[in-house]
Amino acid sequence: MTEPKTVERRIRFRKSNRKMTTRRHDIPAAEVHFLNPDLLSKFTSETGKILPRRVTGVSAKLHRKITRQIKRSRAVNLMH
Repeated sequence: MTEPKTVERRIRFRKSNRKMTTRRHDIPAAEVHFLNPDLLSKFTSETGKILPRRVTGVSAKLHRKITRQIKRSRAVNLMH
């Protein structure tokens, strides 16, 4: 395989083909609840943004649940 022609293309190629992080199995789905902001804060950055799956390493189904619960927790002012 030949190398991409420019530096920008090489950077984009490496970003698009990067490996997924290892799966996390230490988070039980039953504990993910909007009344548990300590657990949910592990999945947000310092600025309050929800971290992507490729960073956290959770499954897609669990990530959707975490996202919903974070938004609910913000709605009742438990998280910022």
